Amino acid sequence: MIFPPKIMIALTRKILKEQVLLMKLLVIKIETSHEVEDALTIYAQDNLNALGTEARKRSDFEQAGWLHDSTVVEMDDIKDLPKDMQFMAYFDEEADKDALVKKFNDKLQELKGYGLNIGDGKISTSYIADQDWNTAWQKYYHVIDFSRHLAIVPEWEDYKPAFKDQQLIKLDPGLAFGTGNHKTTQLAMMGLERAMIKPMSVVDVGTGSGILAIAASKLGATDVMATDISDESMTAAKQNFALNDLNNIRVQKTSLLANVDGKFDIIVANILAEILLDLIPQMDAHLNQGGQIIFSGIDYLQLPKIKKALDDNNLKIDLTMRQERWIGLSITRKDQ
Repeated sequence: MIFPPKIMIALTRKILKEQVLLMKLLVIKIETSHEVEDALTIYAQDNLNALGTEARKRSDFEQAGWLHDSTVVEMDDIKDLPKDMQFMAYFDEEADKDALVKKFNDKLQELKGYGLNIGDGKISTSYIADQDWNTAWQKYYHVIDFSRHLAIVPEWEDYKPAFKDQQLIKLDPGLAFGTGNHKTTQLAMMGLERAMIKPMSVVDVGTGSGILAIAASKLGATDVMATDISDESMTAAKQNFALNDLNNIRVQKTSLLANVDGKFDIIVANILAEILLDLIPQMDAHLNQGGQIIFSGIDYLQLPKIKKALDDNNLKIDLTMRQERWIGLSITRKDQ
């Protein structure tokens, strides 16, 4: 088999009269640390509208070489890697290169201010020809046997669960952010499994690829709303919902919960803390009596800000989950 370093490529194509137009892509390459991988990925996707991102860690390749199995490590894949991680973000060739470099520099300094290791922080740029990124995905992305109840399965994989009632989340992960690999996504899914004790209504805020909305539906949600501000995410989510033959998920393009009608039993959001702070004041109007909120995407250094905002909005934390630097929360109203 080919060892899959953690990678996320979500590149779109311009299609004219059913012909794919080959184009160049601007690549922003950063020599950095694995501690900021998730933060850079979400920032590139949600704030800078990157066409895709890729993270390649030297340790992934080195550890693969220690395995006594059929794993193949291509040394050409490792010779140019920094000592920790190489992060790459892909943009249309017409994007403003200098402006993007400045924005990434500013973001790295912000993350450094939170106490995160940003490594060398060296940024370089180049242009490459577009290629068949969907095929590239098949090399690096495989089944994630997440839990007793859920497994995340790329559409090209033939996976047979050990338990017949394990639900399979089928994904075309090359379409948008959200593959199940990220610790933040897995913390959110853990929260969903714990909360879904009976059929409930769910809203997935910032749905990305739609993975959490699909998980909610597979776990038995009666009605699911998926929101996102990105056109690419809306397209990707709809295609992944169709891939799973789901008809109980509605989509709405909007910022967080703005202009969303109705209330829900569960609100789930896997978004960076800075954006969660904007979401918190919106939640009371959209949460049913006795409802729960599930947050993920929070670096532990940002947790005090989230706690204060929740307290100011009559909300309390019932459960805290942590994996490395990342925090997931289960939240309810104080008066419940």
